[in-house]
Amino acid sequence: MFSSRDIRNTFLNYFKQQGHLIVPSAPIVVKDDPTLMFTNAGMNQFKDVFLGNRQPPALRVADTQKCLRVSGKHNDLEEVGLDTYHHTMFEMLGNWSFGDYFKREAIAWAWELLTKVYRIDPDQLYVTVFGGSPEENLNPDEEAESYWLNYLDKTRILRFSKKDNFWEMGDTGPCGPCSEIHVDIRSPQERKAVPGISLVNQGHPQVIEIWNLVFIQFNRKADGSLETLPARHIDTGMGFERLCMVLQNKKSTYDTDIFQPLIKTAGELTGHVYGTDPKTDVALRVIADHIRAVAFTIADGQLPDREGSGYVVRRILRRAVRYGFNYLGQQQAFIYKLLPVLAEVMGEQFPELKTQQHLITTVIKEEEENFLRTLEKGIARLMAFIEKEKKTRQIPGALAFELFDTYGFPVDLTSLIARENQFSVDLEDFQRHLNEQKERSRKATAREAGDWIILTDSPKTEFLGYDCLEAPVRITRYRRIKIGDKELYQLVFDRTPFYAEGGGQVGDTGYIIAGDEKVEILDTKRENELILHYAGRLPRQPEREFLAVVNRHRREAAVLNHSATHLLHEALQIVLGSHAEQRGSLVHPDYLRFDFSHFGKVTDEQLREIESLVNEKIRQNIPLDEKRQVPLADARKMGAKALFGEKYGDTVRVIRFGSSIELCGGTHVRATGQIGVFKIISESAVAAGIRRIEALTGARALEFINKKLAALKKIEALVKNPDPVAGVEHLVSQNQQLTKEIEKMRAALTEGLKQNLKKNIRHINGISFISGIVNLNSADAIKQLSFQLKNEVKNLFLVLGARVNGKPLLTIMIDDQLVKEKNLHAGTIVRELAKEIHGGGGGQPFYATAGGNYAEGLPLALQKAEEWIAARAENTAEP
Repeated sequence: MFSSRDIRNTFLNYFKQQGHLIVPSAPIVVKDDPTLMFTNAGMNQFKDVFLGNRQPPALRVADTQKCLRVSGKHNDLEEVGLDTYHHTMFEMLGNWSFGDYFKREAIAWAWELLTKVYRIDPDQLYVTVFGGSPEENLNPDEEAESYWLNYLDKTRILRFSKKDNFWEMGDTGPCGPCSEIHVDIRSPQERKAVPGISLVNQGHPQVIEIWNLVFIQFNRKADGSLETLPARHIDTGMGFERLCMVLQNKKSTYDTDIFQPLIKTAGELTGHVYGTDPKTDVALRVIADHIRAVAFTIADGQLPDREGSGYVVRRILRRAVRYGFNYLGQQQAFIYKLLPVLAEVMGEQFPELKTQQHLITTVIKEEEENFLRTLEKGIARLMAFIEKEKKTRQIPGALAFELFDTYGFPVDLTSLIARENQFSVDLEDFQRHLNEQKERSRKATAREAGDWIILTDSPKTEFLGYDCLEAPVRITRYRRIKIGDKELYQLVFDRTPFYAEGGGQVGDTGYIIAGDEKVEILDTKRENELILHYAGRLPRQPEREFLAVVNRHRREAAVLNHSATHLLHEALQIVLGSHAEQRGSLVHPDYLRFDFSHFGKVTDEQLREIESLVNEKIRQNIPLDEKRQVPLADARKMGAKALFGEKYGDTVRVIRFGSSIELCGGTHVRATGQIGVFKIISESAVAAGIRRIEALTGARALEFINKKLAALKKIEALVKNPDPVAGVEHLVSQNQQLTKEIEKMRAALTEGLKQNLKKNIRHINGISFISGIVNLNSADAIKQLSFQLKNEVKNLFLVLGARVNGKPLLTIMIDDQLVKEKNLHAGTIVRELAKEIHGGGGGQPFYATAGGNYAEGLPLALQKAEEWIAARAENTAEP
């Protein structure tokens, strides 16, 4: 039997023998394409090649690409674990041709690899081809069909519509017909009883697509029309997990040696045996799948977060925790313990799992613990509602959505808890709230792009911004885009001094000018290999030559902060250790933000040392040593730091300030002395094992220091002491002493009020009724008084009025025994009394408060309470 390692290596070696260059997987987290959060297909890293914006590394390429599908069009998350073959993170084996071979070779090699090398029985295979699309004037793909006839009987070749057999990158871009290979892994008896041909593309879990051969020969334009590409390409994708299932003679991908070590260990950790209970089996599959997705995204630099791609990572992990909590009885973190097993299974092909193992483990453990605490809060919130609203017997959709959105509860968990308490859930209202949220999100992120208008055929923009801040340029292409409700234009120049956002550094702004026309450049970004200049409008004559001018002040301020991050990175490793590696950064003209791995708070003493080291490098005025187009291997030999999750080309740019050496495409000072001064303003935690430093440089740092000195002088004057620290300490000591004296006076006042109130107890129908307006200007003091009286007076019914900060406040305290015997509820009563003070409130059955705006109504509210007790206390608490 083939092991998963053998299967992967066999694929790569086979295509290496066919003249393909084997390239590494791109990071799973996408950083330079606004249309994608994660790599969701093998072709993503070659998207720019298909678009004609970049030359391929070779005409023939093969790889295994780590992919993630949990959002957008490719959303398999809710299927994961429930069936036998859906996954969040998966590997896509692929071979590519960029204008080289086409259908004949792709089909021949696919057939040979599957049937001769992997030895899959040809009688188990079926293929599909594009059956044509009359509405688009596209004929059936008879060419691909004719090549398949060399290997298969015509009865095993099926034509399908555009939906199944026409592949498109998106709404626009390269596309073409495709040919899928399907495999029937049912038993011989089942295959004989029901022919596999009738189950292709019918969703049968054991008659599944295994490989898709895409023949890219068209370009889809924004108006929906197709144009023929000048060069034809091959893009194939074969699901590694499915291939392992077939070759290891399993009925589920989860039964292969990719997942079984994880499932077995998860079972041992939780006391469950896989294969004994369908519900726990689903939970174990979910956890085995999700640990892979979360580990790979963290390894590539994306931490769990509240929004964007970080939110997706958190959502995946929380789904795994929920399954462990609901079905495996796990109330303590345990998923992080699977990391050593995952590193053993996949670490040979993806070494980042081993090199980053400590960080990944720490992050997952803390996320698990945080979410388990959140689950407890959510359950408490739900149970409080159930306890309070027993008459309704229904969970409102708004609450179900709150539990989903705030506490991470899936609606089925809310429904489960509801059923256990004889409640139902208003699912229709929940769905309405969910749809509204999705619509808000869709509108906020909606992005439309028109076709590129090509003015001149210039393959790549020459970046001039390292050496100058203005230059004559020509627009080579432009298009209109719409982001949300905002309409903009993206302009591409033949050459540009504008730096495109990247490496943490924000994009340049400025303008282009020609004659009397000046067009503002609002931002500069990189989309794959294109440098895009964002403008609010299109120049009147886009074909003319312009002078491009960068906002000098903004760029120079950003330059100071970028060079300072390099010095900071080195200082962190000197003071904290080599583990303090960069995990993210933001280089803004106003400040810098630097995230790094470290497993504890950085002490004040360490921060002072780090800051001192950076300023020492600044005073040394170390000149910039910049090397461009350095082979990556040579850069590594120089000791240049590379960031995890970044994809580097064959040649790189190396930035050196003395002993600080990094791979970097950003802009920098000519010598460190230009930075002037470096000042750390904060240090905090970002996630488990990740800390963040924010700092200022140059004029911003001096401004910050001067503000602090000015504040210090004011403090000196206020405390009338040349030593402001000693002066403030003296004031704090005085304040503490005065606070103690005030507390003593308050306690004495409260005791006096309590005794006066106890003297005026009225006994009504077995109730010890106390009421009065008290002179306490603190809700906490009134609450304290109320609880003291409850402990000292049997069968107490207390109603107090007060003015707190000028506003009327009503407080009701009822003895617990009275609540039960008389069916009283303080919250219900206080809401009725609050009408007299023009307000509202509520609370628990035994204690409630209400506020209002009409203090003159307090006496009437107390009188109403006494009358109500006298007339109705024997029957009900309903006023």
